Amino acid sequence: MTTDILGIKVDRVGMAETIAKIDAFIAQRAPRLVITPNVDHLIKARKDEEFKQIYRDADLSVPDGVPLLWAAKFLGTPLVERVNGTDLFEALCARAAEKGHRLFFLGAAPGIAATAAAELEQRHPGLKVVGTYSPPYDFFDSREENEKIEGMIRAAQPDILFVGLGAPKQEKWISRHMHALQVPVSVGIGASFEYVAGCTARAPYWMQRSGLEWLYRIIESPSRYWRRYVVEDAVFFPLVFAQWLKTLTQKRVPRPAF
Repeated sequence: MTTDILGIKVDRVGMAETIAKIDAFIAQRAPRLVITPNVDHLIKARKDEEFKQIYRDADLSVPDGVPLLWAAKFLGTPLVERVNGTDLFEALCARAAEKGHRLFFLGAAPGIAATAAAELEQRHPGLKVVGTYSPPYDFFDSREENEKIEGMIRAAQPDILFVGLGAPKQEKWISRHMHALQVPVSVGIGASFEYVAGCTARAPYWMQRSGLEWLYRIIESPSRYWRRYVVEDAVFFPLVFAQWLKTLTQKRVPRPAF
């Protein structure tokens, strides 16, 4: 079952079911994309047709942000729980250590993904991180660099590819390369490598639970996040209200008699 929020389908699953579905994807071996939409992603998708289509075609879509839970409840189709991208990343690493899944980390600044891998391998003995790579800043449209990355990932043969490039860049990169890579599961995880490596602090738990993580980020780095959260993403709730009104109006229109 899914909930439609601003034209994007979000799966009504919790963390445990998400991990079970990803286990099934790995067993099936076909390349799949897992996305973790939040408010900022949904607003970006409204103005970016490629990003929107990728989100519509994703194999599993889990709610990263608490405001999506609020919106879904308001629309009358509540979600199960928040499945935060960083929490999912760490949970999948724990699961991979148990199941023997092979992981590849792509993204972040030089050394950060490798530091995150070392930290996770210490936490989860037996974890198999079979490769890490930090691409140059301008790699996205470089045929030579992308062929190099594809070769590295294919040679490593991971079961899960974690890509930390920020949205929508990470989702676009995965979508353009996933069939060449033939990795069973690819997940865009934003800044999760930085969080695990200890380069960036996450918001206090109570702020995460109460939907105030955006405020913590503004306080921490106002020049980076002020415009995103206060200006660009402020239209989210008015748009959700408009969607609710549209749904309400459609329900009141009598069906034509045939």
